Amino acid sequence: MAQAVGFLNDFKLGHYMKIPPRSMFLVQFIGAIIAATTNMATAWWLLNSIENICQYELLPPNSPWTCPGDRVFFDASVIWGLVGPKRIFGSLGNYSSMNWFFLGGAVGPIVVWLFHKAFPNQSWIPLINLPVLLGATAYMPPATPVNYNAWILVGTIFNFFVFRYRKKWWQKYNYILSAALDAGVAFMAVLLYSSVGMENKSIHWWGTKGEHCDLASCPTAKGIVVGGCPVN
Repeated sequence: MAQAVGFLNDFKLGHYMKIPPRSMFLVQFIGAIIAATTNMATAWWLLNSIENICQYELLPPNSPWTCPGDRVFFDASVIWGLVGPKRIFGSLGNYSSMNWFFLGGAVGPIVVWLFHKAFPNQSWIPLINLPVLLGATAYMPPATPVNYNAWILVGTIFNFFVFRYRKKWWQKYNYILSAALDAGVAFMAVLLYSSVGMENKSIHWWGTKGEHCDLASCPTAKGIVVGGCPVN
């Protein structure tokens, strides 16, 4: 379903950019076949060539092969399939209070709209988009605060300051910049693995040290004892 939503997002962007629908569909169709084949071949190769891949406890320190996205997918399957939402978010669970966020998500846009009607001269109020702000948290996990801080910094610079003071540049290059950043991440992943990872070496800097908080991986449930973590 997530892939289908991404497919529709690309079509919506193509519609805004006046790209012919038939050409858009053809490019998406060919790209999906190439991407699926490449991803499957790459995943199969990695699983058979990297020892202890995705096994966090057996990997060396600062290893990039912890598979955070797959671990989140596995945890979600356990929560919704094995344990069941009633024992997590229902009357038998510890996180039933989180259900109030559904009410907050429904009422929030109405509150913003009322503020805009009450203070029409405040130009910053219409810029508040709660569905975007709240929807962005769906990427956490596997995204970490380090990722969000980088996204906020880049987004603020190019979608606020550059948009306001260099609008011609923004109109011409912003989408290219977005694609370049995505492609750059993929290119650097391949480059680092082929130049450093295959030699069993790692790069040590503050960006590879996780959350910079020793308590980030500690359990929050009461009575759970883990070494180095406080007990609630």
